[in-house]
Amino acid sequence: MKKLYVVCCLLGFAISSSAEDFTLTVPELEPKMTYGETMSCRPELSLNVSKTDIATTSNLWKPDFDFFKSKTNPGVKPYKFMDELTFVGVPLFVAGIAIKGDKAMFAQNNKEGKKNTQLLTDFKTGIDDYSQYFGPALTVGLKLGGYEGRSDWPRLLASAGMSYGIMAALVNGIKYTAKEMRPDGSQANSWPSGHTATAFVGASLLHKEYGLTRSPWFSVAGYGVATATGVMRILNNRHWISDVMSGAGIGIMSTELGYALCDLMFKGKGLLRNDLDLEQENPSFFSISMGLGLGNKSIDFEEEGEEGSIQFRSATVVDAEGAYFFNKYVGVGGRLRVRAMSAKSFGQYAENVVMEDYNAWDGMMSAYMKAHPEDYPSVSTDPDTQFFSDWYTYYQKIGYDFKSEDAFYANAPVTDIYGTVKSDHITEFTASVGLYFNLPLSKHFSLGTKALIGRSFTQELDIDGHAEGHVKDIDFKVTMENKNHQPDYSLDRLEYPNSIGSKWTDDWDYLTLGAQSSTSFGTGISLTYRYKSNFSWRLFCDYDYTQKNYTLKYDPFHFMQKGLTPSALTVMENVSEYAEYMNPVEYKKKKKMNYFTLGLSFLVNI
Repeated sequence: MKKLYVVCCLLGFAISSSAEDFTLTVPELEPKMTYGETMSCRPELSLNVSKTDIATTSNLWKPDFDFFKSKTNPGVKPYKFMDELTFVGVPLFVAGIAIKGDKAMFAQNNKEGKKNTQLLTDFKTGIDDYSQYFGPALTVGLKLGGYEGRSDWPRLLASAGMSYGIMAALVNGIKYTAKEMRPDGSQANSWPSGHTATAFVGASLLHKEYGLTRSPWFSVAGYGVATATGVMRILNNRHWISDVMSGAGIGIMSTELGYALCDLMFKGKGLLRNDLDLEQENPSFFSISMGLGLGNKSIDFEEEGEEGSIQFRSATVVDAEGAYFFNKYVGVGGRLRVRAMSAKSFGQYAENVVMEDYNAWDGMMSAYMKAHPEDYPSVSTDPDTQFFSDWYTYYQKIGYDFKSEDAFYANAPVTDIYGTVKSDHITEFTASVGLYFNLPLSKHFSLGTKALIGRSFTQELDIDGHAEGHVKDIDFKVTMENKNHQPDYSLDRLEYPNSIGSKWTDDWDYLTLGAQSSTSFGTGISLTYRYKSNFSWRLFCDYDYTQKNYTLKYDPFHFMQKGLTPSALTVMENVSEYAEYMNPVEYKKKKKMNYFTLGLSFLVNI
């Protein structure tokens, strides 16, 4: 909100300094009816054009800087208090509440000193800091250029101020009461998303001022950018999907309420244009949608279940969809769908890279303390207790410096190791085509379904590893036993000598998870509410099925190739308990994926 305030102040200063260069005149209104090509091919359009539409045609693009002068064009129908309330923001807000519990986190590395928060991704964009203002910027720009919309300046500013005020009160009131932690662990003010709420207020302003009165494509642009803003907040690791959905609901509800209150106060004053009225019954449409993805939320790669699986949260789903209907009932069309599932647990695959520093020497320290309990009377050595917490507390008391390299840590081949999540999402892009069906229930309501077939492409999940240290050789003792005529090796002793070798660093692909492209089949059921002649809101539940061939590549100990001497590496590859993981491991899984999507669409009937 601070950025919006600064922009408005600068804009006001610029306008006030240059307003004297303009001479404003009000043209004489002379309604005239003309007949041309538009009248002959679509007579219903000309018959519904208001006097204002005809009278102001010659002065559409004359700059308008009458910020405080009230104007009302004749023939514009006043709005009643409840005319503009659709309540579509309510299900979005409630959906955000319903999925607030889907926030299980997993421990991250200690690189940033944060514990028990989600692993941070490298994805970062600042576009969402600016795209949230797209709606008001375009609305004000069109208005300044003299392109008349729904309201004059006083009514527009009052409606916008009321809408943003209601939104700010709701968002901040909930944020600092709920105190929901952000995904990146930075602040406890995650739910709901203020950026998304701001973006949807701006989109609704553009929709009411120009989408309803000029062209529905203004509405498509506004709500499309607002939806993209919400998605970027999730990808930036700043918000959960529940925050974004509730923020979108608040933004729409706030604008509808703000305009309704101003309609009550201004009545018929300050209105310049009527809403478009196409009087068409054909259900052809173009839509943008935001939804919540349910269904399969884990991919298992080993028989033992959860330890060999990656767990996912509910998916974020964004659609662009359109269909052409031959009549009221049957049409053809297509859908572009982006479905992103973020991981909430990497299972056993994150154990070796997602760890605190103490794990590097925990085993050796524990063994030494158990062998010399008399030296550590206040420290528990029971592995089922909080060993590290007790050990850390004890050494704090005796003034131990954790930043220095102690006898155990300095002699290990690894002095630092962590993972960077390049992408914590499995993202599927699906393009589908097929048949669409519509069943009118009344003037405003209809049921719909569809049968689609398409192709699904997957963007992989990716974790990179980083490790550094000093090259080490090892002292070891190997015992070989002849069991059932097969040699059995066991590594009885594994120690690092005190000598420190050359410095090394290693960056590699620690974990990747992807899938081949596949054929997708989809259907669904929807309820559409047409609240204007060419605008509708739609609640939908879609079902999609595809069979994916997933491949997981796991390389947890790649750094050993640089951290150990060749002879030491050979020993580790052949007789250590980690031998099977010393080289990259690849798992494959064929899985039938059943997806359900619950969501809300904004439709332009074309």
